[in-house]
Amino acid sequence: MKKFLSILEIAFAVVFVHWDKALFLGVVASDQFTKALVMRSMVPGQSIPLVQDFFHLTYVLNPGAAFGILSNQRMFLLITGAVLILATAYFYPLLKKSDGYLRLGATTILSGAVANLIDRVQTGYVVDFFDFRIWPVFNVADIAIVVGMGLMIYAILFRLDSGKVEGAGR
Repeated sequence: MKKFLSILEIAFAVVFVHWDKALFLGVVASDQFTKALVMRSMVPGQSIPLVQDFFHLTYVLNPGAAFGILSNQRMFLLITGAVLILATAYFYPLLKKSDGYLRLGATTILSGAVANLIDRVQTGYVVDFFDFRIWPVFNVADIAIVVGMGLMIYAILFRLDSGKVEGAGR
């Protein structure tokens, strides 16, 4: 029991110090896991109503970006994803000195982009499955990207201008 508690303590310390890496890996892993479940248990086009006329699980192979835009532009989407990852890697050391909301937003956007890029590289499609019937079908990675954008917009509009950011204006 003592050894288990020690391991747990170390794990929490690592996650606390490296929360951004833990969040990144958690989003990518949960996205890939949920997509694998859908691919294993459903066929493309199949829809399972969970709340009739409101929320379904619908297996969609999306050859484009969000909402199906840029459909069948695989090479462009691969290059764009790679550039986003490289740019984030280059600028991330600067973000580490910035506002926590900005870092959190960048981390979630990057994790979502990487998770969807994995699909594009493997199959040329992104697997989507959350279907609210009034919105295009989406996945865990898409949620991370949208939440990340919201966090970054919040940080830019309400945190960076207010002087609350460590090192702002230097």
